[in-house]
Amino acid sequence: MKLVKRIAILGSTGSIGRQTLEVVRMYPDDFSVEAISANRNVELLLKQAKEFNPSIIAITDEFAGNKFLTMYKGNAEVIIGKDSISEIVKASSIDLVLISVVGISGLKPTLNAIDSGKEIALANKETLVAGGSIVMNAAKNKKIVIKPVDSEHSAIFQCLMGQDKSSIHKILLTASGGPFRGKTKEELKFVTVNDALKHPTWNMGLKVTLDSATMFNKGLELIEAHWLFNVDYENIDILIQPQSLIHSMVEFNDGSVIAQIGNPDMRIPIQFALTYPDRKNSPSRQYVDWTKYGNIILEKPDVELFKSLKMAYYAGKSGGNMTTAYNAANEEAIKAFIDGKINFLQIFDVVESVLNKWDTKIMNSFEDVLISDKNARINAKKEISKINL
Repeated sequence: MKLVKRIAILGSTGSIGRQTLEVVRMYPDDFSVEAISANRNVELLLKQAKEFNPSIIAITDEFAGNKFLTMYKGNAEVIIGKDSISEIVKASSIDLVLISVVGISGLKPTLNAIDSGKEIALANKETLVAGGSIVMNAAKNKKIVIKPVDSEHSAIFQCLMGQDKSSIHKILLTASGGPFRGKTKEELKFVTVNDALKHPTWNMGLKVTLDSATMFNKGLELIEAHWLFNVDYENIDILIQPQSLIHSMVEFNDGSVIAQIGNPDMRIPIQFALTYPDRKNSPSRQYVDWTKYGNIILEKPDVELFKSLKMAYYAGKSGGNMTTAYNAANEEAIKAFIDGKINFLQIFDVVESVLNKWDTKIMNSFEDVLISDKNARINAKKEISKINL
């Protein structure tokens, strides 16, 4: 008898969460939705609860949670509060946890899910950027393979299937270049939040889209790739591939290169993380039309303008809690940009100032990560307060 995989979707109302549910709709005999969660989107969460009938629902925002309770007519256990997503992953009724919440809020539920022996599908970069050594050691001890959902890391994961990892020469991590590819520093001085949200390829949430515009997103992915695949930073290169056709590549010691190529559709890597190692028809039903591609474009990134990439290499090679500071400072700078407190280019300046003054320390626990994250945010806010627009 075929077993149904029972899944929890942390961040079910976000972009990745909604697309995950599209996969579930296509394969109702393979998956059941055991748990869903949201921060504030009560209306969509109600619709999802009615359609998928989960056993557990978590809402991290207390006001939204209380509003949900007044409207919800189902029988699921409803848990409210900032720690709710960290608690629901422990449920014995869950087989796989897909983590698609934004920011460092994904770290504790990931650790709890690993400790509970769950399969992990990870769509949260910050978890490994902030606490990579702790998470990967926990996964190793529990013999759990973390299956990446990001298109680039899913691509690398697929390229390495059946390969000896010791034969890797380089990981070639691709980037679209975002909305400001080819722009000059002068052209970026006065860009607005709306300008930065006009991504040429992907439809993503606010934070991820803005990170793509600054290329901090790729810096986070660089650090994530280091932890996921245990590859030194010297052996990870970043390439601009604006067509978003090549999702990433692996170059081996014998000179061979394996690339994972496909249309830019997040449902493909999401589905593979759920069905691994099996491949099934995708909800996208879209295949590459090779006649459209007379040329495949590959370029070097402008690391002088997009200093986020240089800083990511620096933070990663420095080790310890430097990458925690990189992530936290970026999150605070992005918030300040959204709030109109700093301009686009000053996002880089804030993070650079925090890293230049940072006292690197080794992290041994989840609490160490939280302390480092808090201190980096305090430092970033100090730098932001010095800026006058």
